[in-house]
Amino acid sequence: MRISTRGRYGVRFMLELASHYGKEPVTLKHVAKDQSISEKYLWHLVPPLKAAGLLSAGRGAHGGYSLTKPPSRVTLEDIVSAVEGPLFPTLCAEDPSCCKRSKLCASRDIWEDIGKKISRALASVTLEELVRRQEAKSRKTGSMYYI
Repeated sequence: MRISTRGRYGVRFMLELASHYGKEPVTLKHVAKDQSISEKYLWHLVPPLKAAGLLSAGRGAHGGYSLTKPPSRVTLEDIVSAVEGPLFPTLCAEDPSCCKRSKLCASRDIWEDIGKKISRALASVTLEELVRRQEAKSRKTGSMYYI
């Protein structure tokens, strides 16, 4: 199982907004440049993130995108669920009514457990923590200048 490009890019998009939280809104052009994601692709991520109440958009000369709540209150589960949909590995784990065998199926229980564990793992990481991790990595890989 893998998180798709939508999920990964959605997290990187929101990470960029979190790193600018409390400042001016951030343009898609800025996010695209800093996160190496095409601006066109970012446009596809805006609607589900906005619908989930995770970001707001401003128009005009000082327009751009901002988080709707502090980075400490946005989890990776919020983001990935918004852009990917349900986090269960199988449809029957998400919706037992889709299969007449779900009450008798032992493997469905495993898929459901896996979905819950993925959800809990993603819910345990906030954007605030991700910003701290990113800043620590940036400090470790700082530029070296030689003369």
